[in-house]
Amino acid sequence: MRKHTTWLLALLFSVTYTAHAQSPFVKQLIKDTRPAIVTRANWALQQAPETITAFRCDRSAGGLHDFYSEGDYWWPDPAHPDSPYIQRDGQSNPDNFVAHRLAMIKLSRVMGALAAGYVATKDNTYLQHALLHAKAWFEDSATRMNPSLLYAQAIKGRATGRGIGIIDTIHLMEVVQALSIMEKAGAIPPADLKAFKDWFSTYLQWLTTHPYGKDEMNAANNHGTCWVMQVAAFARFVNNRELMDFCINRYKTVLLPGQMADDGSFPRELKRTKPYGYSLFNLDAMSTVCQLLSTKENNLWQYTLENGRSIGKGMAFLSPYVKNKSSWPYAHDVMYWNNWPVAQPFLIFGAAALKNGEYYHLWLSLDPDPQEEEVLRNLPVRNPVIWF
Repeated sequence: MRKHTTWLLALLFSVTYTAHAQSPFVKQLIKDTRPAIVTRANWALQQAPETITAFRCDRSAGGLHDFYSEGDYWWPDPAHPDSPYIQRDGQSNPDNFVAHRLAMIKLSRVMGALAAGYVATKDNTYLQHALLHAKAWFEDSATRMNPSLLYAQAIKGRATGRGIGIIDTIHLMEVVQALSIMEKAGAIPPADLKAFKDWFSTYLQWLTTHPYGKDEMNAANNHGTCWVMQVAAFARFVNNRELMDFCINRYKTVLLPGQMADDGSFPRELKRTKPYGYSLFNLDAMSTVCQLLSTKENNLWQYTLENGRSIGKGMAFLSPYVKNKSSWPYAHDVMYWNNWPVAQPFLIFGAAALKNGEYYHLWLSLDPDPQEEEVLRNLPVRNPVIWF
């Protein structure tokens, strides 16, 4: 763990969080993580664009350009192998099709790493390479993905797609963060920028009007949180103020009061078979909503319900169990218990917004570049420097 002197901490947290990349906090973050940022960015430079059209599953009811995935916790029935799949909550079936999801996660890793590399070095080479990936996914007719999610989280014998599959596109959030940085840097030709914004505007329309999108919006757990988080990220990229305001209101009136207990915990996540991982995931998602939508006039970081529930209370509840997981008083996760925690986004966002040096120290001490597939699936924010 890195040590900071009193004067340095005072510098880090002497200003209110802003979205300006030149804040003392961001400068220190770059200084502390620059070697890792550059290493990841140089890795990303070596990656060629590869979209969902490179992978085809015969079980998909969609076409070549339609994203397809299968429900993680659904398995063949041992007593009736040819019958519809049965559920084993929290236990991922390794034989399910996940190639499209992995391709999208890789896109997120690549685009996020390249944008972070530019923020740290101002080398436009990173943004030029990011443009190739964005064009392949959202513009080129031969390789683009359709801006809808009709066939995600399918279940053999039960559903060709489901609303909960929308959670798969949380990995497009660092993509739009990267695109925003590229836009501000003048690194996207006008025609390409229009194509990218048209794609995300169309996807937003689908997310907010299709029955799958409405089902996901109304989910009372991390799925509902992730719907708001995605819509907020994409709406900010295309400057849809109406949807951003809707997400702010949803956080205040639905997410926080509906999901957080008086002690700062998330009871619905604690009831799952992976209570630790899901609690981390939901807190990461809520803090990302605050990061995306907070302004001086409407600061979600400071928003508090009458009984004291707030995002800060959620962090105060969970952070001790990140610092010392052995003190976790609830059930252990049925899978991947040993893979958490990693460099959780709520810590770095909370460090900046709440001026909490302990969160910053803790975040620096954790793994910033996990490789386990399950962790990557539930960690859409991997390059926090591009979020400030």
